[in-house]
Amino acid sequence: MSATLLPCEGSSTGDSPVPAALDFVSQDEMLTPLGRLDKYAASENVFNRQMVARSLLDTLREVCDDERDCVAVLERISRLADDSEPTVRAELMEQVPHIALFCQENRPSIPCAFSKYLLPIVVRYLADQNNQVRKTSQAALLALLEQELIERSDVETRVCPVLTELTAPDSNDDVKTEAVAIMCKMAPMVGKDITERLILPRFCEMCCDCRMFHVRKVCAANFGDICSVVGQQATEEMLLPRFFQLCSDNVWGVRKACAECFMAVSCATCQEIRRTKLSALFINLISDPSRWVRQAAFQSLGPFISTFASPSSSGQYFKEESESSEDTSTEDKHRIRNQDVLEDVQIRPEDVPSDLRVSNSSINLESLLEGPAAETSRKSPGEISVPVDSSLLCTLSSEPRQEAASNENDRKPGHYKSTFRPEAGTSCHDSALLDQELYNSFHFWRTPLPEIDLDTELEQDSGESLSPERPEAAPGVPASCSPNISMATRRELEEMIENLEPHIDDPDVKAQVQVLSAALRASCLDAHEESSGVARRSDLPDELGINELPNCKLTPDDSVPLICDAVESVDSAPHYAHDDSDVSTSSGFSPEEERRAKVQDVVPQALLDQYLSMTDPSRAQTVDTEIAKHCAYSLPGVALTLGRQNWHCLRETYETLASDMQWKVRRTLAFSIHELAGILGDQLTAADLVPIFNGFLKDLDEVRIGVLKHLHDFLKLLHIDKRREYLYQLQEFLVTDNSRNWRFRAELAEQLILLLELYSPRDVYDYLRPIALNLCADKVSSVRWISYKLVSEMVKKLHMATPPTFGVDLINELVENFGRCPKWSGRQAFVFVCQTVIEDDCLPMDQFAVHLMPHLLTLANDRVPNVRVLLAKTLRQTLLEKEYFLASASCYQEAVEQTIMALQMDQDSDVKYFASIHPASTKISQDAMSTASSTY
Repeated sequence: MSATLLPCEGSSTGDSPVPAALDFVSQDEMLTPLGRLDKYAASENVFNRQMVARSLLDTLREVCDDERDCVAVLERISRLADDSEPTVRAELMEQVPHIALFCQENRPSIPCAFSKYLLPIVVRYLADQNNQVRKTSQAALLALLEQELIERSDVETRVCPVLTELTAPDSNDDVKTEAVAIMCKMAPMVGKDITERLILPRFCEMCCDCRMFHVRKVCAANFGDICSVVGQQATEEMLLPRFFQLCSDNVWGVRKACAECFMAVSCATCQEIRRTKLSALFINLISDPSRWVRQAAFQSLGPFISTFASPSSSGQYFKEESESSEDTSTEDKHRIRNQDVLEDVQIRPEDVPSDLRVSNSSINLESLLEGPAAETSRKSPGEISVPVDSSLLCTLSSEPRQEAASNENDRKPGHYKSTFRPEAGTSCHDSALLDQELYNSFHFWRTPLPEIDLDTELEQDSGESLSPERPEAAPGVPASCSPNISMATRRELEEMIENLEPHIDDPDVKAQVQVLSAALRASCLDAHEESSGVARRSDLPDELGINELPNCKLTPDDSVPLICDAVESVDSAPHYAHDDSDVSTSSGFSPEEERRAKVQDVVPQALLDQYLSMTDPSRAQTVDTEIAKHCAYSLPGVALTLGRQNWHCLRETYETLASDMQWKVRRTLAFSIHELAGILGDQLTAADLVPIFNGFLKDLDEVRIGVLKHLHDFLKLLHIDKRREYLYQLQEFLVTDNSRNWRFRAELAEQLILLLELYSPRDVYDYLRPIALNLCADKVSSVRWISYKLVSEMVKKLHMATPPTFGVDLINELVENFGRCPKWSGRQAFVFVCQTVIEDDCLPMDQFAVHLMPHLLTLANDRVPNVRVLLAKTLRQTLLEKEYFLASASCYQEAVEQTIMALQMDQDSDVKYFASIHPASTKISQDAMSTASSTY
């Protein structure tokens, strides 16, 4: 630098001295763009050459009109690419995507520029000796592919062959690892065809690289991306065997990478492979010796379970059949419901040899009878049939039989007739009724049926029957059982009970379980009781007209409560039984048997058991301290996969997470509780989620904000009566742990705008109005801005109500509390509300002119300029834009014009500016403009 400045000092001649720096600048200005490029490209100074690389795009823009100059610049880029300095090459590669985009936009003047000059440099740098240059070229290649600047033919003939060569066995280790990563990342960009032909074979080879675990780790980390590109067939045929090898790799980092991408791999396979092969493989990862592998596996467990989801199991679809008005209420017609209560329970054939079908109006335990009677007996589509011994037949029927009722049963309205199923040809009328019964209210939620106990009465008088004329009569409950039940049949009954127990919440299923339990206990009676029971019932078949079944018996010990005690009102919301002890007692199972009975077949049970164990405190010590948070994060997806019919499997886990000591876990649940409510439906939401939701409302602010952000989404799923209960708690959201947490109040205002549609005008006026007015006076302007919108929407809703008295009262309160407020901020808030009402058309203009405008115009004489400035802006920019005030020659228009004229003569320059017809003609500094805009 001193040498450059040296000539400046010396000039003994009479000419004015010219600094050397100025000479230097003037010489550069005299050069052409290409001349400057050549000058600095040949410089020995590294920084000069870096500047050349950095200025290439600007040079191209200067010469873009001349094709020859553009080609000359591109040729110089090729020479610059041979620079020996890595920093120059890296700088050049950073500019290549921008230059390529410029060439693409100017293709007519620079044809084939990228393919001829730039792409060879990018490909060559992929194998550069310098790590920084390689990294830069890899990023440039991906950017070019993402922007589709590389022709498909170039990808096939020039890019993929180079990457294949770089992944050869004799290639450099670092280069090979990076090339594999590039191949994986570019696969989604080049598509399935190129990936299958040119990338997949080499990728499979790299998965088995025995020498370098780094290569296998990169393959494992990107395995899911490759699977999603090539599709199911190639995944199952070529990739899955490699994936199994990677999951059992001797390096824990490879296994950890496999666990992290497990969900993506699962999505690319069929349900059978997912269930039979991937599930067992995932269980191995969960029990891996390495803690880091287990940690990654548990984090991926919930997402992996979600890949088993299907509409048939999740129940998230509407039943297509129409309902009659007498079957369900209007609200029930819109309720999401499973198409059949047990249709989605897919009991495995090895567990239950026969199909289980939901009963429309009867639940039958029908034996697989041998002989002509069995061959001719018919099964209605609405019955549940399970195999038992040939001498066992139990029927639970709700259809009134046209048989004579005894006087004994007429005197006992709480008991109903026990009947047995007649032969096929006994009634043609019943056959016709079955076609009409294919659809009834049993397909949807049904109130619990009354509990009945027939055993004692039937023992006293086996021929008794009840009158069928009672319309409210619940199904009769027989307890007929065989003394000759084999051990195999007993095991079948136990398996069927285990499969039905998880769905005990459904009244139909509960009845089935209890009937099966009665049959199971009856099979265990001793021989003396069996023989005495047969003797006591020797005359029963003749009285009941079923001579073909002489081996049925009833004993006092067979008595079992089949249906819930309380008969709930049809209008009341159905309640769910959540007390597991009740289920155990009614079915005669021990707690351990109960636990084993809580199974489902939507996902492999082993996976669900591992997921439920994530709340175990020992997991936090042996796996991950935040494992409960991961469990909470994926719980809605798991619940959707299992379906609401299997919610009982997750209920206890959800309650445990909701009471977790870590507020981050509770916060995660709070943010997703509305999603879970949509999955479970209003019934289960009211029973299981509402109590937890109420607890979150009283939690820390970090948790409360979760429920507040989705308050509308959750409350809209509740019944109107339950929804109204939260009106009393909305006021509590105004109180926060930290008074400076203004975002909490801003979110409350946002949610209140949405909640207006859920409540009646009376509720809005009584409960939401005080909160809205409180927020309008908030200390933070952002909260007030949203609150003005809230109040204007409230005015709109109340004005549209019939009669609009609530709207008028609200307007009067606005005028009194804000329009005449002693504080200028309150009066300014009133102008803001009026402005919002006008902009959003919340009131008809004639109503606005009557109720609000007179009070608005009086503020023209306000002593605070800030209020008058806002008034001038509102009148000039908002009010006078409405057709009502432009077209009509009413007194209102005259009053507005007079007010504006007065404001134009105001002493304050800002007021005059905004009230002026031609604001540009008024001299006002930019500073004043910025002050006005920032204040208002």
